[in-house]
Amino acid sequence: MMNILRRIRPALFALVATAATVAIAGPAAVDGARLGQADREPGNWMTHGRTYDEQRYSPLTQIDDKNVKRLGLAWSRELEFDRGMEATPLVIDGVMYVTGPWSIVYALDAVSGRQLWKYDPKVDRGLAGNFCCGPVNRGVAAWQGRIYVGVLDGRLVALDARNGHPVWSVQTTDKARPYASTGAPRVVKGRVLIGNGGAELGVRGYISAYDAASGKLDWRFYTVPGDPSKPFESKALEMAAKTWNGDQWWIWGGGGTVWDAMSYDPQLDLLYIGVGNGSTWPRALRSPGGGDNLFLSSIVALRPETGEYVWHYQLAPGEQWDYPATTQMILADMEIGGVMRHVLIQTPKHGFVYVLDRTNGKLLSAEKFTRVNWASGYDLATGRPIENPEADYSKNDKPFLQYPGPLGGHNWPAMSFNPRLGLIYFSETQHPNYYRLDPTARFEDHGRRWNISQDYSLMMKDPRMIAEVDQNTRGSLIAWNVAQGKPAWQVEQSLPANGATLATAGNLVFFGAADGNFIAYSADSGTRLWSFDTGVGVMGGPITYTVKGRQYVAVGSGWGGGIASAFKDISAVDQRRNTSRLLVFSLDAKGKVPPPVLLGRVNDTPPVKMVPEQIYRGGILFSTQCGMCHGSGAGGVPELSTMSARTRADFMGIVLGGLRADKGMPAFHEQLTVEDATAIKTFVEFVANMEKAATARKASAKSP
Repeated sequence: MMNILRRIRPALFALVATAATVAIAGPAAVDGARLGQADREPGNWMTHGRTYDEQRYSPLTQIDDKNVKRLGLAWSRELEFDRGMEATPLVIDGVMYVTGPWSIVYALDAVSGRQLWKYDPKVDRGLAGNFCCGPVNRGVAAWQGRIYVGVLDGRLVALDARNGHPVWSVQTTDKARPYASTGAPRVVKGRVLIGNGGAELGVRGYISAYDAASGKLDWRFYTVPGDPSKPFESKALEMAAKTWNGDQWWIWGGGGTVWDAMSYDPQLDLLYIGVGNGSTWPRALRSPGGGDNLFLSSIVALRPETGEYVWHYQLAPGEQWDYPATTQMILADMEIGGVMRHVLIQTPKHGFVYVLDRTNGKLLSAEKFTRVNWASGYDLATGRPIENPEADYSKNDKPFLQYPGPLGGHNWPAMSFNPRLGLIYFSETQHPNYYRLDPTARFEDHGRRWNISQDYSLMMKDPRMIAEVDQNTRGSLIAWNVAQGKPAWQVEQSLPANGATLATAGNLVFFGAADGNFIAYSADSGTRLWSFDTGVGVMGGPITYTVKGRQYVAVGSGWGGGIASAFKDISAVDQRRNTSRLLVFSLDAKGKVPPPVLLGRVNDTPPVKMVPEQIYRGGILFSTQCGMCHGSGAGGVPELSTMSARTRADFMGIVLGGLRADKGMPAFHEQLTVEDATAIKTFVEFVANMEKAATARKASAKSP
């Protein structure tokens, strides 16, 4: 019987893959030698950051600062779901592999965009409430004829690169806990590396390494210690446990998820991982009695064959502001302070550009790139931040407008590095926040949907605080001189949160903006040389490649993910459909993007009875239960201020009964009572009426 099952298993797997009839001869023939010599094949983009060092720098020069104005659209492809495009495509020997929302994988002809195959892992849409930041995905990995994708529900799937059929699939997470996988896997020494997210929902972070051929788990490195009454999984965790206090963190996980950044140095044979924020946010609740809480907000160096700990550097000891160290890490060799160094560079939410000696984790420099007041700087002798006491809201209950907030100063969108100029390029967001410990928060509330133990009641009572946050929010593109520790140039953007960058040897930086423009700047001066209006915010990682001697530039557009919880893109501002799309450009191409679809939303919300207590309560519940998806009314989720009469009538069935679970709106009957849902509905209708009145006043002021 077992032999029969083994024989029919590939056929059963094939049933869940949507595969076209086109088969590819010998595709994705990637291995360690080929990745290690990626610069010998500049026409390919074989791993997430193009090279193991994640520099996102291309040696290609056919498109340069002199002719980039001739760039036009070669082809584009619209994806099925409008929930955001965060992926960096891979291009290997003329075939593009890219992911869209809900972890769907596409193989496309890189010249024409013709679909070769598609794989849909069939993620349960009703689980959307278990995920932090929408059904987005950042891309795939390739190795020896297979394509690897981390699926939103925690599966890691190996696909046959010829046809998209699954070869093996493993569950990398505990399905009983609200884990999610949105990051791109990496493959090092025949091991597929994958992390996960979910810190705000109550999980324990780790990174896993699976055998690329069989899917067998080789090793797992936990980033937060478990129950101290039991043996620790490693000596590193035994050390880390001394920095935690209390008797609850291991029950609810502690956070520290490894949801994005990984880099590898073949010469040092070190794998670098970026570790996320704490769970729950306030350190006083998570670890009463204090402590650094290793390895939260840390960069950790491991041996890729065994997962053995080598060193760590913690950016924010006792982290409590949603400051993860999960943004991309660039590896470079350059002169710092007159000495040639092997460095690691990261520009995370904290607001500093960190430069480490990647051989030992020593901090070489930490300079502010945006407005920062949670710390005045870093003590280079100890490597620790000089923390502002006012920022410790676990002890200080006085309102303090802190810079950056949880979405600044640089979020996950990838940065790039030009080794010739010594400059890194990244999007900066200045966005402050009032942090305040929720006095009613309990650690045992963790493990339910979205819980950060923050009290936003003061902001609800005082609109001036919200206005102050809004007035001090802005964004830019920064070119940063790493050796000098200061900006080389900076370009303000029309909207605060923007996308990723790509640097090329043609003296170009490609950059995606929230205003819908995909832009090329001169790498040395920041002069704007070319732009293309995609009609929707651009977040995904741009790449460039060649096929038959012709250079192309590709990028994904479509707003979504965690950034969309707070910031609108141009499609939301102009009420356009938030189309997720892949766009590919080449010199003298003449293609056009279809005109945007206008949503035509009408705010016909009827007047609502003013019950201040209910509106106030509904506002608090909305911010803690609904705001992560519906906060900005962007990213492909419905704009609640323009709910239709039908939606208003079905509101309780949608929120409590899961009436639209198949569309990604889960039921909240475990989190909310009927009274809670009624209060949220009243609050939403109150806000809609306020917006309608403001629109009427503006129209009246413009009329003669």
